[in-house]
Amino acid sequence: MELINPELGLIVWMTVSFLILLLLLGKFAWKPVLKMLRQREEKITEALNEAALTKEQMKQLTADNERLLAQAKDERDAILAEARKVSQKMYEDAKTKANEEGQRIIAAAKENIAVEKQKAIVDIKNLVAELSLEIAENVIKLEFSEKNRYDEYVHKRVGEIILN
Repeated sequence: MELINPELGLIVWMTVSFLILLLLLGKFAWKPVLKMLRQREEKITEALNEAALTKEQMKQLTADNERLLAQAKDERDAILAEARKVSQKMYEDAKTKANEEGQRIIAAAKENIAVEKQKAIVDIKNLVAELSLEIAENVIKLEFSEKNRYDEYVHKRVGEIILN
């Protein structure tokens, strides 16, 4: 029961030991503990400052990335627009060249047709002339198969010639 109702002597000795403990702690432990707490507080403050700085840098990087992304999209759109223009121009050029080539081929074909037509007409005329000569030759041979008929014809023709 002594611990529940302590005597005055016990209280005095406990107080004295507590004060000695406080003095010893104050002299040897309190300063290092406070120093460590200050250092810890400084480290935490530095860490918070670095975190804030890092956060600000991240915001800046994000803004830069968004700006670069927007710029890249604009460049991509410009390149695509230019590619479309070049593609359209190439298409138009090819179409024009094809039309010109088609017209040239048609003109050459018409010219070839005209030349071939003239050749055919000349060939037909030559053939008609040859056939006419053959027919005339056959008719004359038949007509003059007898010697006296030939002589009569030559004398008649000679008589028709008017001499000046």
